[in-house]
Amino acid sequence: MTADPNCGVAHGDAADPVTDRVLVAVFASPVAAALLRLGAECGYAPVLVEPGDREVDGLPAGTTRLTAVPAEPHADVVVCDHHRDELGEVLRDALATSTRWIGLMGNPRHVGPHVAALAALGVPPAEVARVHRPIGLDIGSRAPAEIAVSTLAGLLADRNGRAGGFLDG
Repeated sequence: MTADPNCGVAHGDAADPVTDRVLVAVFASPVAAALLRLGAECGYAPVLVEPGDREVDGLPAGTTRLTAVPAEPHADVVVCDHHRDELGEVLRDALATSTRWIGLMGNPRHVGPHVAALAALGVPPAEVARVHRPIGLDIGSRAPAEIAVSTLAGLLADRNGRAGGFLDG
């Protein structure tokens, strides 16, 4: 078996996931569940961070549930709901960890609510700028699975040093 370097999964009957990838979806939602399912297929260890008591169906087997973003240097952290009251605190705490990448879903035509929330908590602008927004590839996604595909494709492109999008030719 040879592993596909773009997805970390071996081609053939058996899969050999890349063990140093962690995908953290913050806030239980249908988008978080879809993102973690697809991420697990691409070799990510799935982690759901839900500081409250919300539940979501459809998480992949083996999903770790936490109440805060782990200090994991191989983690890609995706905040899946920008309307939650805990947004500022969760992002502040995530920025204080050693995670590889932090992104927030949201409409690119509006200033992200994380900017004001983090400023109110005293987070310096240079740290706020570490939060990627918008995230994912611009494919016009609307449904949870489409949003997850777009987001995961963007993460894989970033991890692999690629810009994403179609290749000409």
